[in-house]
Amino acid sequence: MEILASYNLQELRVKFQELGFEPYRANQVLGWVYRKFKDNFQEMTDIPKEQRTLLSQAFRVHTLKPVERIETKDSVKYIFRTEDGSIIETVLIFERDHLTLCLSSQVGCAVGCKFCATAKDGLFRNLTTAEIVDQYLWVQKDAPSRIRNVVFMGMGEPLANYEAVRKAVEIMVNPWGIGLSKRRVSISTSGLISQLKRMAQDPLLRELNLAVSVNAPYQYLRELLMPISKTNNLKELMQTLADHPYPPDRRIMLEYVLIKDINDSEAHARAFAQLIVPYRNKFKVNLIPYNPDPSIAFERPSMERVYAFQEVLRSHHISTFIRLSKGVDVFGACGQLRSKRLELVVK
Repeated sequence: MEILASYNLQELRVKFQELGFEPYRANQVLGWVYRKFKDNFQEMTDIPKEQRTLLSQAFRVHTLKPVERIETKDSVKYIFRTEDGSIIETVLIFERDHLTLCLSSQVGCAVGCKFCATAKDGLFRNLTTAEIVDQYLWVQKDAPSRIRNVVFMGMGEPLANYEAVRKAVEIMVNPWGIGLSKRRVSISTSGLISQLKRMAQDPLLRELNLAVSVNAPYQYLRELLMPISKTNNLKELMQTLADHPYPPDRRIMLEYVLIKDINDSEAHARAFAQLIVPYRNKFKVNLIPYNPDPSIAFERPSMERVYAFQEVLRSHHISTFIRLSKGVDVFGACGQLRSKRLELVVK
């Protein structure tokens, strides 16, 4: 039995023709799945009854199995099990006037950032397109209102799973799919230069919001915190981002996790500012006080230290924000998602 979210519209129209259905039936079915969030073919009343029966035998909507739902005042963490028994999680974040869904793109992660709990498990495998899309479908069925914002900031490095993520985005932003605005879909990456260059040439992905984890103003320190920097040099990364084909009114978000006594001094802030100043109109900065994890020795700096860092950047006329992550209490914040820990919870 095949998973419906494995197909884009054109592929599904071809598949339906092979099954003897009129191609336009694909548009109808996707409308039920992505706009009305129905997962029972028998409820799709504009499809002939005999075709509904055949669809039920050939396809299913979901590939993930919901395992647990953990709610706090500012977020809900959803734990899912894949068909091969892997555990992933998705986080729904309650913003002031909208909902944001944080999606995972891999089981684990191979990037190896020293401050990230997900990296402790290594990479098990990439998620499929259907597994990525199904996170949205399950959470939307439970959400109090329509989810308009999606961020690829969960488990994994999205650009290391480029094709599956791209196809999931195609499903999410097209009118025949979920119909999200491209301006409301964000890709967060550790800075894979070759994939960023590929993204810049991609008519679909280059229009999405882009957030890049930098976390250090010096090459040697970034290598210590993010070993991937050894093959993705900081200077080349900044030039690659400066060359990204955004229109003048849009900026790339540079993410900087502030870790106590590691990268949070005013000297670090001044050095970071010097990296940005030549391309000031291309970037804005998100300062993220480190989200503690019991498996990692790092600590969160004081807010006084965070504000001092921000003030240095602002004195260089760099647009800078402080992001206090939601979901910390249930290990659902940035850098806290960990499949091994989740396996212990759900077994």
